[in-house]
Amino acid sequence: MMATKWGICSAGKISNDFVVALQTLPAEEHQVVAVAARDVSRAKEFAQSHGIPKVCASYEELASDPDIDVIYIGAIHPAHRDLGIMYMQKEKNVLCEKPLAMNLTEVKELISAARQHNVFFMEAFWSRFFPVYEQIRTLLSEKAIGEVKLVRAEFGVNLLHVARTVEQELGGGALLDIGCYCVQFALTAFSGEKPDSITAKGFLHETGVDETVTIILQYPGKRQAVLTCTFVTELPNQAVICGTKGMIQIPSFMWSPTTLIVNGQETKYTLPPTTKHLNFWNSTGLSYEAQHVRQCLLQGLKESPVMSFAESELLARIMEEVHTQLGISHNKA
Repeated sequence: MMATKWGICSAGKISNDFVVALQTLPAEEHQVVAVAARDVSRAKEFAQSHGIPKVCASYEELASDPDIDVIYIGAIHPAHRDLGIMYMQKEKNVLCEKPLAMNLTEVKELISAARQHNVFFMEAFWSRFFPVYEQIRTLLSEKAIGEVKLVRAEFGVNLLHVARTVEQELGGGALLDIGCYCVQFALTAFSGEKPDSITAKGFLHETGVDETVTIILQYPGKRQAVLTCTFVTELPNQAVICGTKGMIQIPSFMWSPTTLIVNGQETKYTLPPTTKHLNFWNSTGLSYEAQHVRQCLLQGLKESPVMSFAESELLARIMEEVHTQLGISHNKA
């Protein structure tokens, strides 16, 4: 039962929060042993800030480090495919930030690489590992609200000040950045079922990326999910699952929740505390995801039962269809 040794790929904001979250967990279970970034000076600064013993001169050097059990990829979206495949070719287990890649083809390539090299690989949808989401899965499996008929989810924040959000070459757009949380929520509510139809309407930013999108997923049996995302304004950021016998509600924030309301009964959850700087709301909740990865590795699993390859592929398929309907393509020429 040795500690899981993590390598960190990228020294950006989400990597900061992931390492802070790891440090809320027992040191005998999780250790960050190395970090790499595009800019070595940033990697050195990151290592000093978090007490990480080793700085790698490149992403390639991180891949070759024999002390690492699993690599966390926190780089920008367009880099996920190449980095993920490189690490898996070096037989490294990989936890890759959402979205897994820029399009369905790249997602399939990553999953194929994981299977080919027999390593653990998972898309890092941290939401799924919060106690709130665990309880939702239990309630759904018990049919606590009967048959799910209608799902709604929204994620809206003003991100116009974040250059990456509006730049196509950096993987910008509301759907890939934040709307994906709404799509994965619908997949959670409908247990990974493929929708019969996908309808999308929205508006594009002047740079060509999607800035506001509403998606309707239609399922057999008159079941539906309505999902909205935007980076131009704040939304209530709630989610709800309505069934024939009741309702499950997540108040804000639906992607990192600490409150669950089931048929009017509210339950609150406490996140691991930290005094260190965080960039995103409730980021110590990333620790639940890290704990799940450790348990998968200890059990010898190559695929997560909570965030499966099939769901990552379906999520990418839905988002690609949404982009197509909006006139956006992330497929390389």
